[in-house]
Amino acid sequence: MNPVQRLQSAIGYEFSDPSLLGAALRHRSIGMTHNERLEFLGDSILGLVISQEIFTRFPDSSEGELTRIRAQLVRQATLAIVARRLSLGEFLKLGPSAGKSGGSDRASILADALEAVLAAVFLDSDFKIARRVILGIFQNELDTIRADRVRKDSKTTLQEYLQAKGDPLPTYEVIETRGQPHNREFVVDCSLIGCEIQEVGLGSSRKIAEQNAALSVLEKLGIAETLDE
Repeated sequence: MNPVQRLQSAIGYEFSDPSLLGAALRHRSIGMTHNERLEFLGDSILGLVISQEIFTRFPDSSEGELTRIRAQLVRQATLAIVARRLSLGEFLKLGPSAGKSGGSDRASILADALEAVLAAVFLDSDFKIARRVILGIFQNELDTIRADRVRKDSKTTLQEYLQAKGDPLPTYEVIETRGQPHNREFVVDCSLIGCEIQEVGLGSSRKIAEQNAALSVLEKLGIAETLDE
């Protein structure tokens, strides 16, 4: 069984146009033709499928609870777990610098590639089949997640805390980016208006850096433990 066949077997779908799968596996470090456009599409398809599925599975959950469940399922860390289970890193096409730095097992690269592969499935077939593939590879995550155990993220917790006090919402600002395009690190400042609390968070994306900055503010306020309730 060649590599393409092994990956198709892992995701449970055989491509009519294998070039779509090939495009999904090309990281941006490899050159002009890469998988970022497919990643963009795959992100939306994945979000819709997961939203529809959890809407059905958790009929008693509120909008906020469903939002947190979805965030847990489509976050980078979860996508990387699914990608590793599929051995997706073995099939990625990376540039020399990304390959030498362990890019094939980097969570951000794996998550993006998985979204790109899902978009390729959709373009090669239709939404119904893409939905079947997504639900198949996310079955373990869907079957084990519990609505009452999904915690609020740091930004949501901080926002709700400030709103309850009638205080202004925090501001987030990217103050620095570091590293090469395939291995970027964002530095984000989180400031509370009207007080002297100002903390910095780091992350491989702006979103992750903002969450880490918000968590640092929560720790400074002494309420970070609410994340685990």
